[in-house]
Amino acid sequence: MNIPASVEVIEVGMRDGLQMEYQFIDTGTKVELINGLMAAGVRHIEATSFVSPRAVPQLADAAEVLAGAHRPAGSRFAVLAPNLKGVERAIAAKADEIVVFLSCSESHNEKNLNRSIDRSLEDISAIAQRVKDVDIIKKGAIACAFGCPFEGDIDLDTLMRIAGNFHALGFRALTLGDTTGMATPRLVTRTVLALRDAFPEMKLTLHFHNTRGIGLVNVVAGLNAGIDSYESSLGGLGGCPFAPGASGNICTEDLVYLLNEMGIQTGIDLGKLIDVASRMESILGRSLPGQVMKAGPRLRLHGYEDAACAMG
Repeated sequence: MNIPASVEVIEVGMRDGLQMEYQFIDTGTKVELINGLMAAGVRHIEATSFVSPRAVPQLADAAEVLAGAHRPAGSRFAVLAPNLKGVERAIAAKADEIVVFLSCSESHNEKNLNRSIDRSLEDISAIAQRVKDVDIIKKGAIACAFGCPFEGDIDLDTLMRIAGNFHALGFRALTLGDTTGMATPRLVTRTVLALRDAFPEMKLTLHFHNTRGIGLVNVVAGLNAGIDSYESSLGGLGGCPFAPGASGNICTEDLVYLLNEMGIQTGIDLGKLIDVASRMESILGRSLPGQVMKAGPRLRLHGYEDAACAMG
């Protein structure tokens, strides 16, 4: 096993989680949540997305959120930017990182972006040219990397071709998205090893959903393969509106708890993180999928006298 000593946890709940919420969360509340995440030690956050406000009204205040959030030293604020117009807005808003994406499934890419894969690659080439001399980090993301709800298994050659395009355009960071929770430990290991062999200088991040209940199992498979960067969502929020059956992302608090118990450093205060997750739950007015926020850490003890006792 090649388990890393430390892991970067990238919080995506403010984008990937909130984009699914129909009730608009006001800008000040979004900023409050981001500041809470920063106070808990999270340093890499996908804060919002510069998509069409008509398509995703929840993220219409992207520039205002970035302007209002506290950005401590060492923090990185990433934004999703699906096209050149979004990239221009991200640059103007002083984002630290742009994430440009497509799906490795033709069907899902048409649903999600109204594009063929080849057309999306042309768009990404134009984006890469636009930011060539801009002081901004560029990161690629591939949705449905472990399977598609319309097409089933994804051919590894297709994934390798898309990754190769990102690499040729100068991208040195790539997220593999498990958009509908179709990843399995065996698929994770096979995919990661193939990409790492082909593009050893590419920094890989894994983005799992817990659709079928094995999100954290897949994290362990990634850790065993040496991957030290994972995306997760506060409270387990999220999903994909363009993929049937896509439930929430793996939960940030649950991920941090797992890593802590494995002796892996994250720099994140779990107690403070749970407080932010609880705040998110109260804002949305419903219970969220996260487990550790309900049960607490393993060694959180309870008063003996207050516990129920079997009678008879």
